[in-house]
Amino acid sequence: MTHEELRLEETRQKRAHWQRWGPYLSERAWGTVREDYSPYGNAWEYLSHDHARSRAYRWNEDGIAGICDRHQYICFAVSMWNGRDPILKERLFGLTGNEGNHGEDVKECYYYLDSTPTHSYMKYLYKYPQAAFPYSQLVDENRRRDKHSQEFELMDTGVFSDNRYFDVSVEYAKSAPEDILIRITVTNHGPERAEFHLLPTVWFRNTWSWGNESGQRPVLRELNGAIELEHHELGERLLECDGRPELLFTENETNLQRLFGAANASPYVKDGINDYVVNGASTAVNPAHVGTKAAARYALSLGPGETQTVRLRLARSRRAEEPFSASFDDLFVERMREADEFYSTVIPTDLAPDARNVMRQALAGMLWSKQFYHYVVRDWLKGDPGAPAPPAERVSGRNHEWSHLYNADVISMPDKWEYPWYAAWDLAFHCVPLALVDCEFAKQQLVLMTREWYMHPNGQLPAYEWAFGDVNPPVHAWAAWRVYKIDKKRRGVGDRAFLARIFQKLLLNFTWWVNRKDSEGRNVFQGGFLGLDNIGVFDRSAPLPTGGHIEQADGTGWMAMYCLNLLAIAMELASEDPSYEDVASKFWEHFLYIANAINHLGSDGTGMWSEEDGFFYDVLHMPDDGHVPLKVRSMVGLIPLFAVETIEPRICDRLEGFKRRLEWFVEHRKDLTHNVACMHTPGEGDRRLLSIVDSDQLRKILRVMLDEREFLSPYGIRAISRIHHEQPYVLRANGMEYRVDYEPGESSTGLFGGNSNWRGPIWFPVNFLLIESLQKFHHYLGDDFKVECPTGSGQMMTLWEVAAELSRRMTRIFLKGSDGRRPVHGVNHLYHEDPNWQDLVLFYEYFHGDNGSGVGASHQTGWTGVVAKLLQQSGDRVTGHDRAQIALEVPELEAVSGD
Repeated sequence: MTHEELRLEETRQKRAHWQRWGPYLSERAWGTVREDYSPYGNAWEYLSHDHARSRAYRWNEDGIAGICDRHQYICFAVSMWNGRDPILKERLFGLTGNEGNHGEDVKECYYYLDSTPTHSYMKYLYKYPQAAFPYSQLVDENRRRDKHSQEFELMDTGVFSDNRYFDVSVEYAKSAPEDILIRITVTNHGPERAEFHLLPTVWFRNTWSWGNESGQRPVLRELNGAIELEHHELGERLLECDGRPELLFTENETNLQRLFGAANASPYVKDGINDYVVNGASTAVNPAHVGTKAAARYALSLGPGETQTVRLRLARSRRAEEPFSASFDDLFVERMREADEFYSTVIPTDLAPDARNVMRQALAGMLWSKQFYHYVVRDWLKGDPGAPAPPAERVSGRNHEWSHLYNADVISMPDKWEYPWYAAWDLAFHCVPLALVDCEFAKQQLVLMTREWYMHPNGQLPAYEWAFGDVNPPVHAWAAWRVYKIDKKRRGVGDRAFLARIFQKLLLNFTWWVNRKDSEGRNVFQGGFLGLDNIGVFDRSAPLPTGGHIEQADGTGWMAMYCLNLLAIAMELASEDPSYEDVASKFWEHFLYIANAINHLGSDGTGMWSEEDGFFYDVLHMPDDGHVPLKVRSMVGLIPLFAVETIEPRICDRLEGFKRRLEWFVEHRKDLTHNVACMHTPGEGDRRLLSIVDSDQLRKILRVMLDEREFLSPYGIRAISRIHHEQPYVLRANGMEYRVDYEPGESSTGLFGGNSNWRGPIWFPVNFLLIESLQKFHHYLGDDFKVECPTGSGQMMTLWEVAAELSRRMTRIFLKGSDGRRPVHGVNHLYHEDPNWQDLVLFYEYFHGDNGSGVGASHQTGWTGVVAKLLQQSGDRVTGHDRAQIALEVPELEAVSGD
């Protein structure tokens, strides 16, 4: 085992708490639902960026390159000042959902460069302009632009011209679980000497102002040139600061005078250090050197190209030896070597150096995106004893049906600035790349969402804080099965306790889906927008202007996939416990009912499948019981491909009860089994195929999907066919026109906030599932089944080769081409030409359907982190792993036997 794997094992066995401290500090707490106490849910406006420096947060803290303990009692982050800004740079700036022409958007340049899963070593880079930060320019210019214009970014302002910026590199290395070494390196890239004020800051999350905490108030105080921390839950800590900087103390309390014109209880408030440094307010910090927030001020002067380093150490107590001796830097060398050692077991060695760099940064982003998430809905609804009562509208407003929800955990975030709240279906995808480095954490995350203080008593999983009751695709079972397989391959034995535990809870969730989203009991599912935001003709979460409802091809496809995921899990568990055989039979039968329904909706035999077009469509079910196919060529019609599994003959032979039931259905319910791939015909290795589509339908769908004039982009599969660029889909109803156009980049509408677009871009989660589905189909159909790829090219490929081709197209978004450019960075010349930017990679929320440039949230590793898994698989192909070995992780039933 590597040194890092030993630390993971110590953590798993609870012999050492290496993960007690980590990058669990959010990058944005302002503008969140949790901090919103307005009457009408105006979260962005209630607590703004301008207020954030002065207002104590109720639920969780934020900062730059920060860390905290797993309960966020103690926080540490980096603040800085260039001598020109009107405020300290304590937190990342960005536009609110209403300010941005495409919704909320961070306007900073920062990068997650490295992290081990125990956070024994971490590295973060922030690029700070030397000119005054253009806060107003960013707001005003983006407000001026409409939704048909591109966003105005920090780089567009010219603040990085002539390299007039600082690189601020923040590194952490743990000597022990409670001994954290901190190294901050500042480099002046500009042509002239420049002043830089560095303020490493430590503070307590405010738990004492709300009237419901029984513990005593924590305290920070100066102790012999260091900062002593005393907390009633964590005990004592000491932050030692090299070089004897000026120590500044204040309180993490709201500045009522600045915000509301009311008197402050103390002259020392949250923005006191800001006022002291920026405005020269000498009375803003406590001369007694005590408080609940403190900073060590380093005034640096750096010549052109000069680098200076600041060192700090956060530990339980003062060490006997000198804290900043040569052993300090030696430990960083050791932890960096151990990080390299660990990743050499994760990242295939035969990947090209650039691909290894991309994979490592993707995994670093996954690990840096952990966040302490705190939201107790019952307390939020009723208010705190020490604060004014919430508005009356809250009683029946947002999330009032989720009063059981108690969130106080470290959770993987989609993006710690743009989406600093968990999203259930995003989290499922996060767990696949996370499992490459920390299977225990991935499993814990999946189980957490199903715990009784998260899952609704009716079985629904919480969606996200903006509306916990929204419906997301049911991918939790898929992720659990996928993580189980990755863990089993890595350790040689599967964690059956985890699988059984989560299976029991998923049965509740499946029942909720059947009872709530199959409105007429016909195995046809609606579900609403299902995470695909603006993909449809209508807002699928709102009442339809035509009346009636939409029979959703994606909702029904997702549920067919859900059935097969649970079937796979049940059969794995049945291999040692026969009582699961009956449950496996139940999901096999339910899958058949759904497959029948997707092809036969009404008495007229209308289905979601169009034989003429060779594609699946949503169907509008009118109030008069008529059915109108909504012929938008979109990802909605590809999602039924996700419902596919193969069964090995030896598995059926061993599970006799399941085999008898399956054979009875095949023989006696031909009205159902004729709607799925043929169960009589064995495939490769005498396997049986479970799929909504048969081989003829598969060919027809792939003919459309692999057409570069339609779905196939140089960078993956588009969410909507490019054919709608010339032929937009138009539906007229009740005197109104509803249309869907191909929009490969940002959305031109404000639907779902306007910062998301499913009408043309490349989205990694669904592309990842398409690749996996093709691998499964190949497992049954074998090398003799070939399709043209791209359509019209004359080049024939097996489905395994098509999957590999899609993976290649997706990963090239991040890789340098022959011209040295990464498509993800678009036309930005700094990333392509400047050696200080060239190796930095951002993992966006989605990607332009034609040129591959990043769009949406810029740090969404996040589900875009699945690129790490794609790169790993491509590396396995390079190193000669055969398809059977790679397939061991693909959740097919052939691996149930444990081979």
